[in-house]
Formats: sequence, C-alpha cells, structure tokens
Amino acid sequence: MNVVPPPQTIRPSLDRLSQIFELRREFISELKVTIPNAMPDKIDPTSKEGQQYLRDLALHGVEEMFEALQHLKNWKSHRQTDVGSNFNRDEFLEEIVDAYNYFFALMINLGVTEDEFFEAFLKKHDIIIDRLKTGY
Repeated sequence: MNVVPPPQTIRPSLDRLSQIFELRREFISELKVTIPNAMPDKIDPTSKEGQQYLRDLALHGVEEMFEALQHLKNWKSHRQTDVGSNFNRDEFLEEIVDAYNYFFALMINLGVTEDEFFEAFLKKHDIIIDRLKTGY
C-alpha cells in the first residue's frame, strides 16, 4: 500500500522562492538517502561526469515541458475542428511543475542560491525590457 505523505506546509518565515529551493534541497537529500546511486555524491561542473549529469537534469526538464505541450491540442492553424474544451489545465500545470523541479535541482546542484537566481533573473529582466524599448 502506498502511503501519500502529507502536503508540505507553507513556511511564513520564508518567501516562496526560498521555500521552493528549500523543498528541492530536501528532496535531493532524501533521494540520496533513499536511492544512494540515483545521483553522484559530488557534482563537479568542470568534469565530464558532472557536465553529463547536469545536462541530463536539464534534458529531463525539457522532456517534462514537452509532456506539458502534449496537453495543448488546439494550436494547429490548419486544424478545422476546435478541440480547446479538452484542455486539462491541472495536468498541464503538473507537467510544468515537474519541469521546474528539474530546473531547480539543476541550479541547486550548481550551487546557485535563491538570491543569486533572483539577481540573475532581475538582470536578465532589465535586458529584455531594454530590448523591447529599443526595438531589438
């Protein structure tokens, strides 16, 4: 019999981005204990093995995005019938969350912190806003 663990509680002392990073870190720690050979003990991003592992994480995230895209069935411009009513938003969102889990694991395994990610996000945001304003 599978026992479903209780849902994680919201931790008011942490912002949501920090909670996501914390939950991913907890999962990675639990994965190492539960399935010891599931991932390398130490990931060196300069080594061949480390880069292979990081690449695999990124590709798993991309695969999950492709699974999400399978739920979009009404995008073909040449399709005559409208199949939009068959869209399952919950399943679509679940696949996106799966993808983000891999992307967050990728960052955590690289040693990226919440603050570093947020700063990089803001920097890139400024760049793309500037591109919009300057007709890039």
